[in-house]
Amino acid sequence: MSRIVENHRIYGSAPYKTAVVHGGPGAASEMAPVAQELARDQGILEPLQTATSLAGQVDELRVTLESNAAPPVVLIGFSWGAWLSYIVAALHPALVRKLLLVASGPFDERYVPQIEATRLKRLNTKDQEEWQAINRALSDPVARDKDALLARLGILASMTDTYDRIVTASEASDSIKPRGAVFQSVWATTAEWRRNRKLMELGRHIQCPVVAFQGDYDPHPAEGVQKPLSAVLKDFRFVLLRNCGHTP
Repeated sequence: MSRIVENHRIYGSAPYKTAVVHGGPGAASEMAPVAQELARDQGILEPLQTATSLAGQVDELRVTLESNAAPPVVLIGFSWGAWLSYIVAALHPALVRKLLLVASGPFDERYVPQIEATRLKRLNTKDQEEWQAINRALSDPVARDKDALLARLGILASMTDTYDRIVTASEASDSIKPRGAVFQSVWATTAEWRRNRKLMELGRHIQCPVVAFQGDYDPHPAEGVQKPLSAVLKDFRFVLLRNCGHTP
């Protein structure tokens, strides 16, 4: 059973030496099923990111870990959360004992076009047009109803990214509304970090072991994670999951 405390949820009993970090940015609660499963054996912390800037989210996660976990922790980041966890491990290495990156986006800009190309191939013409329209709107500073747009984008992404979908009880009853404003502001900065290679270079400061898990059906190309990180991380292992989409 989970309990929401300020900007995080806790599962099981202290000490909390493992934290699960959700994707998005702005899609809180999607790591709840992982937290619930892991809490069978240990206390789990689930930070819920609310800051509207990349620097703010990094600091928010740092403070949440320092205040509520028992560092150094095992940090499990999913999708965008993999990048956020990676950045925190680089900037605050004393906080992280081991880093698990699940379904990360590619760390090299060269692999980015493959993501949308794969997704669009898996959609019909009507859904392709809606996908592209939502992405344009999310990048538009004056567009309205971004929370609803982000929620709809998530539905479309589940159609393109999932190999064999399973709806969990927590998805049905314990979800938190996506936040489009968070997505827009945080994503823009992080995408720029990828373009100028700052994101990849941060890996040289990571001191803990890192394991990356990627599904072979995930539109985010596995080699866009494996190759760049193999070049910068000191202790890195890559695991490719067969018949697996973006959400293992």
